[in-house]
Amino acid sequence: MKRKVAGTVFIVGSLYYIIAEAISAAFFNASLFDTYVFHTISELGIPNGNSPLFWLMNSAFILIGLALIFGNFYKLKDFIVKNKTLFYILTFITGIGVIIVGLIHGGNPFTLGYHMLGATMAILGGNILLIVVSRSMENFGTYQKLTLALGVVGLIVFWIMFFNMEIGYMPVFERLSVYTMIIWSFLTGVYLLGN
Repeated sequence: MKRKVAGTVFIVGSLYYIIAEAISAAFFNASLFDTYVFHTISELGIPNGNSPLFWLMNSAFILIGLALIFGNFYKLKDFIVKNKTLFYILTFITGIGVIIVGLIHGGNPFTLGYHMLGATMAILGGNILLIVVSRSMENFGTYQKLTLALGVVGLIVFWIMFFNMEIGYMPVFERLSVYTMIIWSFLTGVYLLGN
C-alpha cells in the first residue's frame, strides 16, 4: 500500500508540474516558443503583468517539493541500502530548495538572493540526489541506470547554464536541468507502482 501511495504522489507531482508550467507559459506575455526558450521557469512565478498565472507556477514548485520529500521519506528510503544519511540530506536540501523557489520570487531585488539559493539547492542538490539514489540501491537495473543517466545529464547541463547565465537562451539549459528531476519523479512513481 505504501508503494502505491508514494508512487501515485510522485506521478501526480511530476504531471502537475509539467501541466502547470505549460499552462503558465501559454498565458505568459510572450509567444509559447519565446517563453520556453528565452524566459526562465522562475519568471513564470513572478507576480506581475507578464505572468498572470504566477500562482499556478508557484503552486507547482511547492507541490513537487512536497511530493519529493514525502515520497522519499515515506517509501523510497526502503529501497536505499547505502548512503542513507546522504540520501536524507539531499532529499531535504532539494525539497526545501524547490519550495523556497515557489515561495520567494526572483522579481524582487531584496529576495533575489534567497530565490537563487533555493534554485541552486533544488537543481544542483536534486541532480546529485539522482546520482546518489542510482548508486545506493541493492540492484543496478534499468531504473537505476536511467536515474544515473538523468542525474549526470542534469549536472552537466546545470554547469553549462551556470557558466553561461548571460546568453539569451540560458532558460533552455535551466529547463533541461530541472526536467531531469521531473522525469525521474515520474519514473520513480512507475517504479514504485511496479515493485
